[in-house]
Amino acid sequence: MTDQTFDIIVYGATSFVGQIMTRYMQAQFADGSIRWAIAGRSKSKLETLCKDAGLSGIEMLVADAGDEAALKAMCARAKVIVSTVGPYALYGDTLVKVCAETGTHYCDLTGEPQWIRRMQDRHEDAARQSGAWILHCCGFDSIPSDLGVHFLQQQAAKRFGQTCNRINMRVAKIKGGASGGTIASMINMVKEASGDAELRAQLKDPYSICPPGHGFTARQPDVQMAYDEEYGSWIAPFIMAAINARVVHRSNALSQNSYGDGFLYEEAMVSGKGGGGKRAARAISWGMTGAMIALALPPTRWLLENHVLPKPGEGPSEQQQREGEYDLVFLGTTPRGDKIRCRVTGDRDPGYGSTAKMLAQAAACLAKDLPDTTPGGFWTPASLMGDKLIARLEAHAGLSFELVEASG
Repeated sequence: MTDQTFDIIVYGATSFVGQIMTRYMQAQFADGSIRWAIAGRSKSKLETLCKDAGLSGIEMLVADAGDEAALKAMCARAKVIVSTVGPYALYGDTLVKVCAETGTHYCDLTGEPQWIRRMQDRHEDAARQSGAWILHCCGFDSIPSDLGVHFLQQQAAKRFGQTCNRINMRVAKIKGGASGGTIASMINMVKEASGDAELRAQLKDPYSICPPGHGFTARQPDVQMAYDEEYGSWIAPFIMAAINARVVHRSNALSQNSYGDGFLYEEAMVSGKGGGGKRAARAISWGMTGAMIALALPPTRWLLENHVLPKPGEGPSEQQQREGEYDLVFLGTTPRGDKIRCRVTGDRDPGYGSTAKMLAQAAACLAKDLPDTTPGGFWTPASLMGDKLIARLEAHAGLSFELVEASG
């Protein structure tokens, strides 16, 4: 990377979340602390973004997701590439390959476990050899979950001298709109799985993105509609739980099993107390099951894609992003039975307003905060950035990590 000019290049800057992120970065790094540029496949769209967002003086690079030569030229200009070009299973392979081979650090906001596993299998050796840090899941899936567990485990170790062997995350509050890009990624995953029995089995494995030889065998909880005595509320399945739990388990493996060999982790949505809470939990549970069945059947999937669900490039309005928020509560138990809780909150729509800030700060952390001696490979937010990223998120991205109570 002899011609390295930029700390960060935002690839896919004209995507829905890419536009939010570039506006945020323009304000956040106006002091010149981060040298950055934007990139994408359409020069005209990049020019329109610069005009609309007031990105004066920002360099534009043109590269198609399938053009390896153009992507290599782009990577030669940057220390970190941050990609918002999804569904990643359709458009992300070549960029990860190039970053892994050239030693260019990389982060994205994918929530596609089947693609993450393919990238690890194909490019982990190259990333280790080149020194590239490859980071997936740097948005709402899965930074709050991954760093929430990391934060709680550190607090447990300080207070009790041991980490928790079980943590339950409860979505106490969540407000935000859906995006067509996220829907498209989910639909693509369902399409892939419907014709691939091996992939369907992989998607049932909570350790599917853990490194080979991880040795984890604990049967992980399968959350259904239930009453949670510890939290004091009815709960229902949470749609992001599958990817979040996989990232948390990979963090455990990459930290030398610091959470324990039999660590249990689960996530669920809080729906309230009494009869109303029970009915809400049932509606969420049945709704998720029905949606997955509908997406798995080609006729109903076509109907949803073309007439019901938002298209890629569509998403919540600026007002919806500002009014969005989330509140996640983590309940930990140590092997001795000590209890501890923490809360992670965000001040924007989780999937877009908050995700854009998290992704930008993850890229900045890769560019500025980590020692060059850190080995290359496929990391997770907690295992690679940990406390450094928490500090950035609390200072600049509207997140808070707070210990709620502890006893024992």
